[in-house]
Amino acid sequence: MKVIVIGSGLAGLTAAAYICREGYDVTIYEQFSEIGGVTATIHKDGYSWDIGPLLLEGLAPDEKLGLVLAELGISDKIRIIQEDRGQILPDFEIWRPKDYKGKYWRREYFKQLFPSESKGLDRYYRYYDQVMTLMAINTRLERAKGLEAIWLKLKIFPKFLKVKKYRDKSAADIMDSFFDEPKLKAVFMGILADFVVKPSEFPGLGVPLSNIETAFDKRIPKKIKGGKLPIYHYIQNGCEQLVNAFAEYIKDNGGKIHTNSLVEEILIENNKAIGIKLRNGEEKSADIIIASGGAHKIFFSLIGKENLPSEFVKSVENLVHMESVLMVHLGIDFDPTPHQRAALCYYYGTYDIEGAVDRCRSGDFHDGKQGFLIYIPSLHSPEMAPLGHQAITVYTIAPYVLSKGNWNSRREELADKLLIEAEKIIPGLRERSKTEIIMTPLDFKSRIFVEKHSFGGLAPIMNQQNPPHRTPIQGLWYIGAQSESGGGVAGVVAGTRNCILKMFKEL
Repeated sequence: MKVIVIGSGLAGLTAAAYICREGYDVTIYEQFSEIGGVTATIHKDGYSWDIGPLLLEGLAPDEKLGLVLAELGISDKIRIIQEDRGQILPDFEIWRPKDYKGKYWRREYFKQLFPSESKGLDRYYRYYDQVMTLMAINTRLERAKGLEAIWLKLKIFPKFLKVKKYRDKSAADIMDSFFDEPKLKAVFMGILADFVVKPSEFPGLGVPLSNIETAFDKRIPKKIKGGKLPIYHYIQNGCEQLVNAFAEYIKDNGGKIHTNSLVEEILIENNKAIGIKLRNGEEKSADIIIASGGAHKIFFSLIGKENLPSEFVKSVENLVHMESVLMVHLGIDFDPTPHQRAALCYYYGTYDIEGAVDRCRSGDFHDGKQGFLIYIPSLHSPEMAPLGHQAITVYTIAPYVLSKGNWNSRREELADKLLIEAEKIIPGLRERSKTEIIMTPLDFKSRIFVEKHSFGGLAPIMNQQNPPHRTPIQGLWYIGAQSESGGGVAGVVAGTRNCILKMFKEL
């Protein structure tokens, strides 16, 4: 059986790895000159930077991505480093204390800052514990079989009843039900700006999942009632180590990867995918096609609306995407740790998350004034910079289309404005920069298979359903961040695995 995979991001690589494992003939066609999509690592002048994932969930041996790596026998190809991150708002900072103060130290810290919210904080953290327990059981259920699966289903139901009343509430509703203080609400809703999604449209059950306490203190015990909390890791020497591990597995098992090979059409005959047509005019036949990339690009450009059911076309047309990012990579010749104590910190310049997202969607770029993050990968992986130097990434959310001018003409200007804001944290970034790479939304678009670059794919808004893995076209399966698996490295990999295993059962 011959299988074609479109795209060499982690979704495409995962699909090809599992197909190779079964002994099928598989070929990946990648439109860009390098593999990996947004999980690539880029290099210049002895410095290295990741362009997408930062502090990753799911890499531990018993977590989603870790289990996939073990299943494929490639766990030993990457080294992971457990870590946490900082969070800084206009009026206060949130860093893990030097001495460990227990798993609820953030709750007690917020009580000191906002004493009138003490009861609300106790209620919120009870809610947090309930959601974490529910998630922990569900994670176990995803791979459970037989009697264990039945037992876990029985166990999860009463846990769900405890949070059922929050199911249809938005993040804004949830925060309003616990707190009155806007600044405290912003602590838990600030990360939504990273998704470019408004608190009024983000599902309330997702608030605890976006603010897992282990992300802020790696010392918090992982084991909880019902299972385990997620923990967070960096990949030593960059995410390309993960990409390369998958790619080597594919090649070692007879798979092929072709870069600079743009797919222009998926060939359809009698509602069945029979092959692809490349930009150079070549046609390649296949029994099965696995497509990753943007939903609009795959279904409208490569297949065509005329080949799809009208209801399916409408559902894809109505999808809401995230916006993009402006990212500046620097190589510097000094130690930034007196100004930022850890490798990763989020800096928020506003408490108005709802308004910030609205303005971004309208094309207004905030020049970094409303927030950004600073990531220093060479702090955990010194090999990512020359001796005595550091690699730094500064990035912020940005509209894909600017309301004034365009990214080609304003890239240097807007990158400079972002660095001016970042220099309020780490002085001297521009003056002592030895090299620089600016990545605008258009630069990201060139690397991945989309009509519009959105950092992370589709916006995680209430009631939005991502396109399913099984498409209306026979023999065509859809994977990746915009598919039903959703975004995030672990989610994409685990979702793709499940898709391919389901496909095998139907063969």
